[in-house]
Formats: sequence, structure tokens, C-alpha cells
Amino acid sequence: MHSRFKSLSRTLTNSNLLCSISSRTISSQIQHPQTLTELRHRLATESPTLNDFISLSSDEEYSVEVGTKKKPLPKPKWMKESIPGGDKYTHIKKKLRELKLHTVCEEAKCPNLGECWSGGETGTATATIMILGDTCTRGCRFCNVKTSRTPPPPDPNEPSNVAEAIASWGLDYVVITSVDRDDLSDQGSGHFAETVQKLKILKPNMLIEALVPDFRGDASCVEKVAKSGLDVFAHNIETVEELQGSVRDHRANFKQSLDVLMKAKEYAPAGTLTKTSIMLGCGETPDQVVNTMEKVRAAGVDVMTFGQYMRPSKRHMAVSEYITPQAFEKYRLLGMEMGFRYVASGPMVRSSYKAGEFYIKSLNPDNVEEQKWPKDLASQNFSLLLVIHTAAACLPAIYCNYVHDGDIKLITM
Repeated sequence: MHSRFKSLSRTLTNSNLLCSISSRTISSQIQHPQTLTELRHRLATESPTLNDFISLSSDEEYSVEVGTKKKPLPKPKWMKESIPGGDKYTHIKKKLRELKLHTVCEEAKCPNLGECWSGGETGTATATIMILGDTCTRGCRFCNVKTSRTPPPPDPNEPSNVAEAIASWGLDYVVITSVDRDDLSDQGSGHFAETVQKLKILKPNMLIEALVPDFRGDASCVEKVAKSGLDVFAHNIETVEELQGSVRDHRANFKQSLDVLMKAKEYAPAGTLTKTSIMLGCGETPDQVVNTMEKVRAAGVDVMTFGQYMRPSKRHMAVSEYITPQAFEKYRLLGMEMGFRYVASGPMVRSSYKAGEFYIKSLNPDNVEEQKWPKDLASQNFSLLLVIHTAAACLPAIYCNYVHDGDIKLITM
């Protein structure tokens, strides 16, 4: 797919991005605009040279074909998944059952489950916990979570129970997410806010990320969650603007999602980060990806992640192509040069990928004193990290990691 990189080259060369790609600029500190107006002005006026970004060696490709329905091709080696098993896998499964918690890993048939739960090459076992039910009111074409117009009502005691359970583990970072709950008058925003608030009461120094649905664009719902005391407000746009209608549920759209992220930035206290994620391999073109990145950055979003779409079953949307690790790395470099505070980009990356790590990296040293946590936290490793999921959040695989040695000692992302 060399022509795809040539197309990307033309797109990037003509695009109005605040970039000048080189190893020197990557390592230098990015100067972030102070306001969205300044950011949009820079995006509209600065035209960089991107030759270093789009230059590839002769053996590098943008993507690998998937074959046809009758003659599918094998997955590329970088997309191979391990079979679940091992002591850590067994321990995680047992612990979750004892707590009567569900996991996104199982419900969404996560392609990372084998590696995450068994520890993979790093020895870090992973799992994702769901609260607020396992049934979504929407039916996105890529998501394996079950759907219903009338899912069971949420447990009113759940925020308190979850807060107490997590606080008893002594965690430092938690991610909370949910399915869409169009059946609720407040779209589930009250449940989100209450959970965050109760966690903060029990553990004031806990860092909390909320990965929320679009709340159908309701500003009051966005405001409720943004002002709940969280540290990272995340909402996934899922795919490029041009493919929204064919990938997501008809009630979701690009503008609505972008508005949610912009409103969150407006309502949340100073220092709160915003974050989004998209899947690649859904039929998008490189120029569409770059244009989407520009619009997301112009909305003031701080963090963006990119991952390969994986088809949960034959009844779901087919994979159009497998994007190569080299192409993912190009997007990561481009995103950093656009001014995102952190970009995670890779075939197996999902929206909560290394959440605690990117949170620390996204902070400018000069800004640490302005945040709501101890100044020296930015130079420390978290003692414990966990990702708690209220359900699938419309991604095939979103996960948390933890290391176990007798008792839970370390949780890393």
C-alpha cells in the first residue's frame, strides 16, 4: 500500500498543521496555546514541512490487505493474540467473580484478553471491570456489547459500593466508563458524577478519568460530569468524520461528539485534561485521519489515541485493512507535533491504554503546581492503578492492567 503513503504525503504537505517534524522538535517542549482561539489561529496560519514525517524506507507499507470474504488472508503477525491462560489469568477471573464484577474484556470479546489477563511479555496481568450494567441502548456496528431499548435500571447503591471497593484497594488512578443509556432521563450522567464524587470523598488524591458517552449532546449532562471532580474527561469520536454514519449508531455523530469535548473543556476546572480515541482500519483514508486530527486538536483536546479496529464477530462491520505499526507511529509523531499533550498510537492500543502513564507525561513541569495533586507526583510511579469500566464504551477493547504477587501490590497501565 505504498500509494496510501504517497496520498498521505500529499495531504500532509498541503495541510495547515502546526508541525515541523524532526527528532529535535519531537524532544523539545511544546508551547501550548493558552486559549482555543489562539490554537485555531495557529492551525489556520502555520504551514509546516513534513518531509521527515512521510519519508519511508522501501520496505515500509501503510497497511496490509484482509483478503476477500471467500478468501480471507491471515492476520499480520503484529495482530496475533495469545490464548487465555496462566496463574494470573485464573487469579483475575476468580477475583472478579468474588466481587461479582463484569469485564469489558469478556463482554466485548477483547482481542487483548489473552495477553492482558495472562500478563503477556511484560508480566503485567490485565482486566477491565464494568459497572452500571452490561447492556447498551445503541447498536454501533463495531461493538460486541449486547443492546436493548430497555436495559435493566442501574443500581442506585452502585456508586457507593464501587467507591468503597476501590478505596479499600488503595488505588491512585481509576478510569470509569459506561455504555450509552438513552433510556435514562439524564443519560447516566448523574450516576457518573456520583461515583466520581464518592471516590473523591474516600480518596481525595485519587486521579479519576471518566470515559463518557455523548449524552446526546445535552450540555447539562456534560457539565454535571465535568464538574464532578474528575481529572480527565474522555469521550471517543470512534472514527473519522466521513465514516460516522456507517460505523456508529445513528444517534451519534462527529459534531455532537466534538461539541461534548469542547463543552467539557469549558465547564471543567482549569487543569482538567480532555481525551478522545479513534479506530483505524474501518475504511478511512489517510487524509481523512489527518483532517480529523486537526479538528480534534482545534477543539482543544489534549490527548488522542489510535488503535486497529478488530471485528468481534462475522455479524459486525468487516475490517477494511490492517494498518502497519510504522503507519501508527507516523500518526503518533504527527499528533505530538500538532500540539497534543500525549498520543498513544499502535495496532493494539485502546482508549485507556497506559492511562496513568500518559497522564503524568501530558503534564508540563511548569503546570504541576496548578493541579489538584502533590507536586512531586509527576516524578513518581503510581503505586496502584486501575481502570474501572461501567461497560463497553463502544470500543472492542479497553482495559486496565495490574500486577499480582500474593496480594495486589502494583497496578500499572
